[in-house]
Amino acid sequence: MKLDRVITVVGAHAEGEVGRVITGGVLPPKGRTMFERMINLERDSSWLRNMLLFDPRGSVNAAVNLITPPIREDADIGMIVMESDYFVPMSGSNLICTVTVALEAGIIPMVEPETIVRVDTPAGLVEVRAECINGKCRRVSFRNIPSFVMHRDKMIEVAGLGSFRVDVAYGGMIYCIINAKDVGVTLARDEARDLIGLGERIKAAAAAQLPSMHPENPSIHTINQTEFAGPMEIIDGIKTSKNAVVVSPGRLDRCPCGTGTSARMALLHARGELAVGEQFRHTSILDTVFDCRILETAQAGAVPAVIPEVSGRAWLTGVSHYGVDPEDPFPEGYRLSDTWFA
Repeated sequence: MKLDRVITVVGAHAEGEVGRVITGGVLPPKGRTMFERMINLERDSSWLRNMLLFDPRGSVNAAVNLITPPIREDADIGMIVMESDYFVPMSGSNLICTVTVALEAGIIPMVEPETIVRVDTPAGLVEVRAECINGKCRRVSFRNIPSFVMHRDKMIEVAGLGSFRVDVAYGGMIYCIINAKDVGVTLARDEARDLIGLGERIKAAAAAQLPSMHPENPSIHTINQTEFAGPMEIIDGIKTSKNAVVVSPGRLDRCPCGTGTSARMALLHARGELAVGEQFRHTSILDTVFDCRILETAQAGAVPAVIPEVSGRAWLTGVSHYGVDPEDPFPEGYRLSDTWFA
Protein backbone atom coordinates (compact mmCIF):
# COMPACT_ATOMS: atom_id res chain seq x y z
CA MET A 1 0.00 0.00 0.00
CA LYS A 2 1.59 3.25 -1.16
CA LEU A 3 0.18 6.26 0.65
CA ASP A 4 1.71 9.66 1.33
CA ARG A 5 1.05 11.65 4.51
CA VAL A 6 -0.16 8.69 6.57
CA ILE A 7 -1.99 9.95 9.67
CA THR A 8 -3.43 7.91 12.53
CA VAL A 9 -6.84 9.04 13.76
CA VAL A 10 -8.95 7.69 16.62
CA GLY A 11 -12.68 8.13 16.08
CA ALA A 12 -14.95 9.25 18.91
CA HIS A 13 -18.24 10.98 19.55
CA ALA A 14 -19.39 13.07 22.50
CA GLU A 15 -23.10 12.64 23.18
CA GLY A 16 -23.58 12.06 19.44
CA GLU A 17 -21.21 14.72 18.02
CA VAL A 18 -18.29 13.27 16.03
CA GLY A 19 -14.85 14.47 17.13
CA ARG A 20 -11.93 12.57 15.61
CA VAL A 21 -8.52 12.82 17.24
CA ILE A 22 -5.14 12.73 15.47
CA THR A 23 -2.73 10.55 17.44
CA GLY A 24 0.15 10.13 14.98
CA GLY A 25 1.76 11.43 11.79
CA VAL A 26 1.51 15.20 12.36
CA LEU A 27 4.11 17.49 13.90
CA PRO A 28 2.88 20.37 16.10
CA PRO A 29 2.72 23.74 14.35
CA LYS A 30 5.03 26.53 15.46
CA GLY A 31 3.83 29.34 17.71
CA ARG A 32 4.46 31.08 21.01
CA THR A 33 0.87 30.42 22.15
CA MET A 34 -1.76 27.85 21.27
CA PHE A 35 -3.69 30.61 19.48
CA GLU A 36 -0.63 31.33 17.31
CA ARG A 37 -0.27 27.61 16.65
CA MET A 38 -3.90 27.46 15.52
CA ILE A 39 -3.46 30.44 13.18
CA ASN A 40 -0.23 29.02 11.75
CA LEU A 41 -1.79 25.59 11.22
CA GLU A 42 -4.72 27.13 9.36
CA ARG A 43 -2.43 29.32 7.24
CA ASP A 44 0.36 26.86 6.47
CA SER A 45 -1.24 23.41 6.73
CA SER A 46 -4.89 23.76 5.78
CA TRP A 47 -4.34 20.61 3.67
CA LEU A 48 -4.52 18.63 6.93
CA ARG A 49 -8.07 19.76 7.72
CA ASN A 50 -9.09 19.47 4.08
CA MET A 51 -7.70 15.96 3.65
CA LEU A 52 -9.27 14.59 6.83
CA LEU A 53 -12.62 16.41 6.77
CA PHE A 54 -13.54 16.90 3.13
CA ASP A 55 -14.87 14.10 0.91
CA PRO A 56 -13.86 11.38 0.12
CA ARG A 57 -11.99 10.72 3.42
CA GLY A 58 -14.08 12.85 5.74
CA SER A 59 -17.58 14.13 6.27
CA VAL A 60 -19.33 17.41 6.91
CA ASN A 61 -20.63 15.89 10.16
CA ALA A 62 -17.22 15.58 11.80
CA ALA A 63 -14.46 17.65 13.37
CA VAL A 64 -10.79 16.76 13.74
CA ASN A 65 -8.58 17.52 16.74
CA LEU A 66 -4.81 17.71 16.91
CA ILE A 67 -3.11 16.87 20.21
CA THR A 68 0.16 18.79 20.67
CA PRO A 69 2.62 19.37 23.48
CA PRO A 70 1.32 22.30 25.56
CA ILE A 71 2.78 25.79 25.54
CA ARG A 72 1.86 26.51 29.14
CA GLU A 73 3.99 24.84 31.79
CA ASP A 74 0.91 24.09 33.91
CA ALA A 75 -0.84 22.14 31.10
CA ASP A 76 -0.66 18.45 30.21
CA ILE A 77 -1.56 18.60 26.51
CA GLY A 78 -2.40 21.14 23.83
CA MET A 79 -5.42 20.87 21.55
CA ILE A 80 -6.32 22.49 18.22
CA VAL A 81 -9.85 22.03 16.85
CA MET A 82 -10.49 21.92 13.11
CA GLU A 83 -14.11 22.24 11.98
CA SER A 84 -15.51 22.31 8.46
CA ASP A 85 -15.25 26.07 7.94
CA TYR A 86 -13.27 27.30 10.94
CA PHE A 87 -10.30 26.55 13.14
CA VAL A 88 -12.00 27.44 16.44
CA PRO A 89 -10.49 28.56 19.78
CA MET A 90 -12.40 26.02 21.85
CA SER A 91 -15.05 23.28 21.50
CA GLY A 92 -16.58 21.41 24.40
CA SER A 93 -17.56 18.24 22.55
CA ASN A 94 -14.15 18.07 20.87
CA LEU A 95 -12.45 18.57 24.23
CA ILE A 96 -14.47 15.68 25.70
CA CYS A 97 -13.53 13.46 22.73
CA THR A 98 -9.86 14.49 22.87
CA VAL A 99 -9.45 13.87 26.61
CA THR A 100 -11.29 10.54 26.38
CA VAL A 101 -9.05 9.40 23.51
CA ALA A 102 -5.89 10.66 25.23
CA LEU A 103 -6.74 8.68 28.37
CA GLU A 104 -8.00 5.48 26.77
CA ALA A 105 -5.16 5.41 24.20
CA GLY A 106 -2.54 5.91 26.91
CA ILE A 107 -1.33 9.33 25.74
CA ILE A 108 -2.07 10.62 29.25
CA PRO A 109 -1.65 8.24 32.23
CA MET A 110 -5.05 7.29 33.61
CA VAL A 111 -5.59 7.61 37.36
CA GLU A 112 -8.68 5.99 38.86
CA PRO A 113 -11.21 7.03 40.00
CA GLU A 114 -10.39 10.54 38.73
CA THR A 115 -7.74 11.96 36.41
CA ILE A 116 -7.07 15.70 36.31
CA VAL A 117 -6.08 16.92 32.83
CA ARG A 118 -5.14 20.50 32.01
CA VAL A 119 -5.65 21.31 28.35
CA ASP A 120 -3.93 24.24 26.66
CA THR A 121 -6.39 25.53 24.04
CA PRO A 122 -6.27 28.61 21.79
CA ALA A 123 -9.00 30.05 24.03
CA GLY A 124 -7.02 29.50 27.23
CA LEU A 125 -6.39 26.83 29.85
CA VAL A 126 -9.26 24.41 30.42
CA GLU A 127 -9.21 22.21 33.51
CA VAL A 128 -10.75 18.75 33.22
CA ARG A 129 -11.91 16.14 35.73
CA ALA A 130 -12.18 12.75 34.05
CA GLU A 131 -14.05 9.98 35.87
CA CYS A 132 -12.17 6.75 35.13
CA ILE A 133 -13.23 3.19 36.01
CA ASN A 134 -11.66 -0.10 34.88
CA GLY A 135 -9.48 1.56 32.26
CA LYS A 136 -12.32 3.54 30.70
CA CYS A 137 -13.03 7.25 30.80
CA ARG A 138 -16.68 7.39 31.87
CA ARG A 139 -17.30 11.14 32.03
CA VAL A 140 -15.46 14.39 31.39
CA SER A 141 -16.28 17.58 33.29
CA PHE A 142 -14.43 20.72 32.27
CA ARG A 143 -14.01 24.17 33.76
CA ASN A 144 -14.33 26.40 30.72
CA ILE A 145 -12.75 29.74 29.95
CA PRO A 146 -14.57 32.99 30.97
CA SER A 147 -17.85 33.22 29.07
CA PHE A 148 -19.81 36.43 28.64
CA VAL A 149 -22.55 38.35 26.83
CA MET A 150 -21.55 40.61 23.96
CA HIS A 151 -24.99 41.93 22.85
CA ARG A 152 -28.37 41.67 24.64
CA ASP A 153 -31.84 42.01 23.17
CA LYS A 154 -30.73 43.35 19.80
CA MET A 155 -32.94 43.40 16.72
CA ILE A 156 -31.57 42.12 13.43
CA GLU A 157 -33.12 42.09 9.99
CA VAL A 158 -32.89 38.78 8.10
CA ALA A 159 -33.59 39.17 4.39
CA GLY A 160 -36.85 37.52 3.42
CA LEU A 161 -37.66 36.54 7.01
CA GLY A 162 -38.14 39.78 8.92
CA SER A 163 -36.86 41.18 12.20
CA PHE A 164 -35.82 39.09 15.18
CA ARG A 165 -34.56 39.71 18.70
CA VAL A 166 -31.24 37.99 19.35
CA ASP A 167 -28.43 37.90 21.88
CA VAL A 168 -24.73 37.36 21.20
CA ALA A 169 -22.51 35.57 23.72
CA TYR A 170 -19.08 33.95 23.88
CA GLY A 171 -18.22 30.57 25.39
CA GLY A 172 -15.14 29.68 23.35
CA MET A 173 -16.85 30.60 20.08
CA ILE A 174 -19.21 33.52 19.41
CA TYR A 175 -22.90 32.58 19.23
CA CYS A 176 -25.98 34.35 17.98
CA ILE A 177 -28.67 33.02 20.34
CA ILE A 178 -32.32 33.17 19.29
CA ASN A 179 -35.42 31.78 20.96
CA ALA A 180 -36.68 28.83 18.95
CA LYS A 181 -40.33 29.85 19.38
CA ASP A 182 -39.61 33.26 17.82
CA VAL A 183 -38.88 31.56 14.50
CA GLY A 184 -41.58 28.90 14.82
CA VAL A 185 -39.46 25.81 15.46
CA THR A 186 -39.66 23.18 18.21
CA LEU A 187 -36.18 21.60 17.76
CA ALA A 188 -37.65 18.23 16.78
CA ARG A 189 -35.46 15.85 14.78
CA ASP A 190 -37.51 16.27 11.61
CA GLU A 191 -36.75 20.00 11.61
CA ALA A 192 -33.00 19.44 11.19
CA ARG A 193 -32.73 20.52 7.56
CA ASP A 194 -34.97 23.54 8.06
CA LEU A 195 -32.90 24.61 11.07
CA ILE A 196 -29.63 24.67 9.17
CA GLY A 197 -30.95 26.87 6.37
CA LEU A 198 -32.56 29.22 8.85
CA GLY A 199 -29.54 29.25 11.13
CA GLU A 200 -27.03 30.12 8.44
CA ARG A 201 -29.15 33.04 7.27
CA ILE A 202 -29.53 34.34 10.82
CA LYS A 203 -25.79 33.97 11.47
CA ALA A 204 -24.86 35.92 8.34
CA ALA A 205 -27.26 38.73 9.22
CA ALA A 206 -26.12 38.90 12.84
CA ALA A 207 -22.44 38.89 11.87
CA ALA A 208 -23.00 41.84 9.55
CA GLN A 209 -25.24 43.85 11.89
CA LEU A 210 -23.72 43.09 15.31
CA PRO A 211 -19.93 43.44 15.25
CA SER A 212 -18.53 41.32 18.08
CA MET A 213 -14.94 41.32 19.33
CA HIS A 214 -13.37 39.52 22.27
CA PRO A 215 -12.15 42.17 24.75
CA GLU A 216 -8.81 40.42 25.31
CA ASN A 217 -8.15 38.91 21.89
CA PRO A 218 -9.26 41.06 18.93
CA SER A 219 -8.50 38.16 16.57
CA ILE A 220 -11.66 36.50 17.93
CA HIS A 221 -14.23 38.69 16.24
CA THR A 222 -16.73 36.73 14.16
CA ILE A 223 -20.11 35.23 15.06
CA ASN A 224 -19.43 31.56 14.28
CA GLN A 225 -22.72 29.85 15.06
CA THR A 226 -26.45 30.25 15.50
CA GLU A 227 -27.92 28.70 18.63
CA PHE A 228 -31.66 28.02 18.77
CA ALA A 229 -32.71 28.08 22.43
CA GLY A 230 -35.71 26.06 23.55
CA PRO A 231 -37.95 27.00 26.49
CA MET A 232 -36.76 26.48 30.05
CA GLU A 233 -38.48 23.75 32.07
CA ILE A 234 -38.02 22.36 35.57
CA ILE A 235 -37.53 18.59 35.27
CA ASP A 236 -36.76 16.57 38.40
CA GLY A 237 -35.98 19.85 40.12
CA ILE A 238 -33.35 20.89 37.54
CA LYS A 239 -33.61 23.76 35.08
CA THR A 240 -33.58 22.03 31.68
CA SER A 241 -33.67 23.28 28.12
CA LYS A 242 -33.14 21.90 24.64
CA ASN A 243 -30.98 23.70 22.09
CA ALA A 244 -29.75 23.24 18.54
CA VAL A 245 -26.55 24.79 17.21
CA VAL A 246 -25.94 25.24 13.48
CA VAL A 247 -22.32 24.59 12.45
CA SER A 248 -21.17 26.13 9.17
CA PRO A 249 -21.38 25.44 6.28
CA GLY A 250 -24.71 23.93 7.30
CA ARG A 251 -25.26 21.07 9.70
CA LEU A 252 -26.54 20.58 13.24
CA ASP A 253 -24.35 19.90 16.23
CA ARG A 254 -25.52 16.48 17.39
CA CYS A 255 -24.68 17.11 21.06
CA PRO A 256 -25.82 19.93 23.38
CA CYS A 257 -22.67 21.91 22.36
CA GLY A 258 -20.20 22.77 25.11
CA THR A 259 -19.20 26.27 24.08
CA GLY A 260 -22.79 27.05 23.08
CA THR A 261 -23.92 25.83 26.49
CA SER A 262 -21.31 28.08 28.12
CA ALA A 263 -22.50 31.07 26.08
CA ARG A 264 -26.10 30.36 27.02
CA MET A 265 -25.27 30.03 30.72
CA ALA A 266 -23.55 33.41 30.55
CA LEU A 267 -26.72 34.87 29.04
CA LEU A 268 -29.00 33.18 31.59
CA HIS A 269 -26.84 34.50 34.42
CA ALA A 270 -26.87 38.03 32.98
CA ARG A 271 -30.68 37.83 32.87
CA GLY A 272 -30.85 36.67 36.49
CA GLU A 273 -32.23 33.28 35.43
CA LEU A 274 -29.29 31.06 36.52
CA ALA A 275 -27.39 31.54 39.76
CA VAL A 276 -23.82 30.56 40.55
CA GLY A 277 -23.81 26.90 41.58
CA GLU A 278 -27.32 26.19 40.28
CA GLN A 279 -27.69 23.05 38.18
CA PHE A 280 -28.54 23.43 34.50
CA ARG A 281 -29.22 20.60 32.08
CA HIS A 282 -28.81 21.28 28.35
CA THR A 283 -30.13 18.74 25.86
CA SER A 284 -29.58 18.24 22.13
CA ILE A 285 -31.78 17.48 19.17
CA LEU A 286 -30.92 13.81 19.91
CA ASP A 287 -31.97 14.31 23.56
CA THR A 288 -28.42 13.69 24.77
CA VAL A 289 -27.41 15.65 27.84
CA PHE A 290 -24.73 17.97 29.22
CA ASP A 291 -25.00 18.57 32.98
CA CYS A 292 -23.77 22.04 33.83
CA ARG A 293 -23.41 24.80 36.40
CA ILE A 294 -21.73 28.16 36.82
CA LEU A 295 -18.74 27.79 39.13
CA GLU A 296 -18.09 31.47 39.77
CA THR A 297 -18.18 34.93 38.27
CA ALA A 298 -15.15 36.38 36.51
CA GLN A 299 -14.00 39.11 34.13
CA ALA A 300 -12.98 39.08 30.47
CA GLY A 301 -11.08 42.32 30.28
CA ALA A 302 -13.59 44.80 31.70
CA VAL A 303 -16.60 42.64 30.73
CA PRO A 304 -18.47 40.67 33.44
CA ALA A 305 -18.17 36.94 32.80
CA VAL A 306 -18.86 33.55 34.33
CA ILE A 307 -16.82 30.36 34.61
CA PRO A 308 -19.02 27.48 33.39
CA GLU A 309 -18.59 23.80 34.13
CA VAL A 310 -19.88 21.37 31.51
CA SER A 311 -20.06 17.60 31.91
CA GLY A 312 -20.62 14.93 29.25
CA ARG A 313 -19.51 11.57 27.92
CA ALA A 314 -17.63 10.29 24.86
CA TRP A 315 -17.20 6.90 23.26
CA LEU A 316 -14.45 5.66 20.94
CA THR A 317 -15.62 4.40 17.54
CA GLY A 318 -12.48 3.05 15.87
CA VAL A 319 -8.94 3.64 14.67
CA SER A 320 -8.10 4.68 11.10
CA HIS A 321 -4.99 5.40 9.07
CA TYR A 322 -5.55 8.10 6.44
CA GLY A 323 -3.26 8.96 3.56
CA VAL A 324 -3.13 10.03 -0.06
CA ASP A 325 -2.39 7.79 -3.01
CA PRO A 326 0.22 9.67 -5.11
CA GLU A 327 -2.10 9.36 -8.12
CA ASP A 328 -5.27 10.48 -6.30
CA PRO A 329 -6.79 13.48 -8.16
CA PHE A 330 -8.26 14.75 -4.86
CA PRO A 331 -5.35 14.87 -2.38
CA GLU A 332 -7.12 17.52 -0.31
CA GLY A 333 -10.63 16.26 -1.01
CA TYR A 334 -13.59 18.22 -2.31
CA ARG A 335 -16.93 19.68 -1.23
CA LEU A 336 -20.24 19.35 -3.08
CA SER A 337 -23.32 21.34 -2.14
CA ASP A 338 -25.57 18.30 -1.81
CA THR A 339 -24.09 17.74 1.67
CA TRP A 340 -21.71 20.72 2.07
CA PHE A 341 -24.50 23.28 1.86
CA ALA A 342 -23.61 26.68 0.44
